[in-house]
Amino acid sequence: MSAPAIEPVRTPVTASPERKSAGKRRTTPARFDTALGWSDRPGPAWALRVLLCALALGVFAAPFLTVFSGSFSEKASGSTLSFLPHHPSLLNFQVAGERGIWDYFGNSLVIAGGGLLLQLVVCTLAAYALARHRFRGQALILTLFMLTMMLPEEVIAIPLSLVLGHVPVVGLDLKGTVWGVILPLGAWGFSVMVLTEFMKDIPAEIEEAARIDGVGELRMLWQVVLPLCKPALGVAGVLGFIMIWDQYLLPLIAAKDPTDYTVTVALSILRTDPEVGSGVVLAGAVIALVPSLIVYLLLQRSLVTGIAAGATKG
Repeated sequence: MSAPAIEPVRTPVTASPERKSAGKRRTTPARFDTALGWSDRPGPAWALRVLLCALALGVFAAPFLTVFSGSFSEKASGSTLSFLPHHPSLLNFQVAGERGIWDYFGNSLVIAGGGLLLQLVVCTLAAYALARHRFRGQALILTLFMLTMMLPEEVIAIPLSLVLGHVPVVGLDLKGTVWGVILPLGAWGFSVMVLTEFMKDIPAEIEEAARIDGVGELRMLWQVVLPLCKPALGVAGVLGFIMIWDQYLLPLIAAKDPTDYTVTVALSILRTDPEVGSGVVLAGAVIALVPSLIVYLLLQRSLVTGIAAGATKG
C-alpha cells in the first residue's frame, strides 16, 4: 500500500513595501486628475494653476459681487467697483417695488413657466418623431429647425408683430396677452436637436421589447424613452428657461401697455428713469438674476451630465 502524497507547503509571498506603494500609486487616482495634469502636491505648477483659477474666478465673479453690493448700498455708483455694500440698506429694493418691479417679475414667471412647459412638450414630441421614426423629408425638417436658430430676432421682429396682431386663419389679436409671448417660444431648434440626438442612442431592442408587450406610442415615449433622456431634458430645461427669461424684444413687441412688460424690459425703464439711481437698477438686476440662478442650481447635475454625455457620444 503506497503512502499518500504529501503536498508541499506553499509560503505566501509578501509584497515589499515599495511594491505596495507603487501599486497604490498606479491604482489610486489623483484627487485632482484633469487634462491639465492637476496635482495636489504643492509646487510651482500647483501655485500657477491656483493663481490662474483665482484670476478666472475674479473675472467672472467680480461683476456679480459688484451688482449684489451695489443693490444693498444706500448710495450706489455705477462707476465704482465695490465688493462690499456701503451703509447696507433695503431702500433700493423698496424703491424698485414702488416702480412696479414685482408686477413685471410676476409677468416673467408666468411667461417663463408656461413657455418652458410648452417648449419641452413640443420639442419632445418633435424629437421623438425625428429620432425613432423614418419618413420622407426627415432631414429637411431637422434642417429647418436648425435654420431657425440662425435668424436674428431683429429680422423677424416686424413680421412677428404683424402676425401677433392678426393671427392667420383664426384672426385673433394676441398682443397684450401672455400667449403673444408664450406661443412664439413653443419650439426651439436647440432643444429639438439635443433631444433628437439623445433619443437616437436608445437601443432598438428596448423599443422592440416594449412593442411586443403592446405599448403604444405615447406610453412608449412617457415610460420608456423619456426616463432614458433625463440628462437631455435637464439641458433643454436649463437653457430653455434662461433663453425665455432673457427675452427682451419679443415681450416688447407683444405688449400693448407698459403693464404687460417683463422684468427684462422693466430694467431698461428703470435705467432711463431720471428719478432713480444706479442702486435701484442694480436691485432690479438682482431680482431678475435670482430665478435663473435657482433653476441652474437645481438642475446643474443634469446639465453637466447631459453636456458630458453629448461630448463623449460615439
